[in-house]
Amino acid sequence: MSTVPGPSATVEPAPARRCAFAVLRRVFERGAYADQALQAECSQEDPRDRALAMRLAYGAVQRRATLDHVIERLAERPAARLDPPILAALRLGLYELLYLAGAPDYAVVADTVELAKANGRGGHGLVNAVLRRAAREGSDALLGELAEQTPEQAAIMHSHPEWIARLWWEELGAADARALMAHDNEASEVALRANTLRTDAATLAAELPVASHEDGEIPEALVLDGPFDMQASPLWRAGAFIAQSRAAMLVGHTLAPGPGQRVLDLCAAPGGKSTHLAALMEGEGEVVAVERNPRRAGALVRAARRLGAANVRVEIADAASPREEGAVFDRVLVDPPCSGLGTLQARADLRWRVTPEAVEEMALEQQRILAAGAGALRPGGLLVYSTCTISPTENERLIAAFLQSHPEFSIDDLAAERPRFAAGGSGRAGDRAAETRARCLLTLPHRDRTAGFFIARLRRS
Repeated sequence: MSTVPGPSATVEPAPARRCAFAVLRRVFERGAYADQALQAECSQEDPRDRALAMRLAYGAVQRRATLDHVIERLAERPAARLDPPILAALRLGLYELLYLAGAPDYAVVADTVELAKANGRGGHGLVNAVLRRAAREGSDALLGELAEQTPEQAAIMHSHPEWIARLWWEELGAADARALMAHDNEASEVALRANTLRTDAATLAAELPVASHEDGEIPEALVLDGPFDMQASPLWRAGAFIAQSRAAMLVGHTLAPGPGQRVLDLCAAPGGKSTHLAALMEGEGEVVAVERNPRRAGALVRAARRLGAANVRVEIADAASPREEGAVFDRVLVDPPCSGLGTLQARADLRWRVTPEAVEEMALEQQRILAAGAGALRPGGLLVYSTCTISPTENERLIAAFLQSHPEFSIDDLAAERPRFAAGGSGRAGDRAAETRARCLLTLPHRDRTAGFFIARLRRS
């Protein structure tokens, strides 16, 4: 362990730490989204400083619960009572000391104390004392004493809200819940979908300046093995690919539209799934992509144009409203707004934004959008319902309730088709939600190394 000298009044904090500190304050004091705060505070920095600032800020946001637990242990006072700039400095400094290696401890402490001194109302002495003690005790001692035998303990160890830990404990079992929460704090996989209107995965892989590997079940998918500036690539501008998780690609393959069909995609922005459906249709037929927000609809139009998906028609409308033309679509995709609990790896602050009450409200809107999609599906057609969340309220319970009230619909057994991604569940008699889940797909980030998606396919008789 390196020696930690006292802080100097003349220290100028490193740009990455200064930017990360500003991001933490925006997120926790002003409710900003972490990615937007990073863009606002760090966009002018050197790329290497910006990359480190992102790692520091996102990591400290993700690890908030664990860091606050350590702060309270070392400072001997509740974290919530600390002056917000002092708390931000402690979170930032502790994250780097406990989770990152490379910088000398004295540099981390000196920079963090200077940030606290410049922004707090006193309190920098506390920051100095807590960080010096953390450097002495070390991460093995401070983190090694944490347990995960109960949902409450695991919520601290893996830094999730207790309600999420309890939900997954009940729905997935203790082992999977612990593994999923641990995986949420790792870097997320970066995957590209080769745009088959322009190229294929093998050709794209040979042209990329970064190594990649294919997925054995999703033919368009390429998983990147290193960093890649996508939007600076001529391949991006040529429409050869789009960034998309393998789980999201699985949605399009589950709907499996054919050339010449008429497809409805509700809540379609930013357009990854709409343009995938267009490619699966070989550019023939029509994809009506519905988006309520005009700005997001404009981005969808630009994405379709870049990817050469000329058979995508964007419509600005409320996805929950019944379609005037009635049941005329061969395929319908219902991919409604959801709590996003399957994407916590990629969205640093989301776990602290979602509440149980918000989940219940989202489920009501999801029901309305599903009903509108069902009303637009012709007899004999297929409807896929998908979410990027791991939440039975938004997933199997919602589908089970829909099937009970819509006897003209039945559910396909996707678990038999794609056992690799089966949701599992007992399917015990009388438990409609369990029976429904047993026929659906549920990608799990810790198991499948992609985003967490729920997928059900319904058939109208």
